[in-house]
Amino acid sequence: MFHNKRFILKEGAFLVADVHYSLKNQHFYSFLEAISSKKLQPSQLLLVGDIFDALFGEIPQTYKDNQKVITLLNQLSSSLEIIYFEGNHDFNIKNIFPNIIILERQKQPTLFSFKDKKVAILHGDYNMGISYEIFSAFLRNKFVLKGLNFINFLCFDCVMKKLQNHLAKKDNCKKIPNFFNIIQQRYRNNREYDYIIEGHFHQNKIFIFDEFSYINLASFACNQRYFIVKSLQDKKELLQEAIFLEE
Repeated sequence: MFHNKRFILKEGAFLVADVHYSLKNQHFYSFLEAISSKKLQPSQLLLVGDIFDALFGEIPQTYKDNQKVITLLNQLSSSLEIIYFEGNHDFNIKNIFPNIIILERQKQPTLFSFKDKKVAILHGDYNMGISYEIFSAFLRNKFVLKGLNFINFLCFDCVMKKLQNHLAKKDNCKKIPNFFNIIQQRYRNNREYDYIIEGHFHQNKIFIFDEFSYINLASFACNQRYFIVKSLQDKKELLQEAIFLEE
């Protein structure tokens, strides 16, 4: 199930998921400024996908729209280990973040060690069925994106503006009915790890199964929640929830 080397999850690491940063949703920039100024001091920063509402490696306009966050993340990466899990809104981004560890979708779930525990971390658009796999491969294709970029250039940024307007209407706090049953079915055969941590679904839920604990991270876009890795007091505890309050 795992596709790359094992990483170490550090005590005091911050996990942030589903920020969906955009020109209309800029709380994340203030969060990064708090890290830059040492008001917040993570030992490690894990960005668990969909950090941007739209950031695609082959479409330069998406760099321009997100430039100040990109610049600040690159500045932070010179002194802080940052691990970035590509999501379904941000991909093909290695060249944008040269000093950040980028984990593409095909390298997720990624195995981390925390003390004697095995922790799987992923964005979450995984094992979604054959139709989604085909769509995802098509969407990430560099030639498709370059073609889309060319059309966007010809129509004076009309494609990206339409996409941004569509994404702005999305409810990042929407609850999913029967989410427990969905996760139970999704990971029913897990015997490999003690914890599964993912974003994507925006549910902010913890489920304790006999073999492992499942954590679905809250969407930062919904309520500015992030999570801090702390010492295990018992097998159920791993992350402490926190809320970023701007001054």
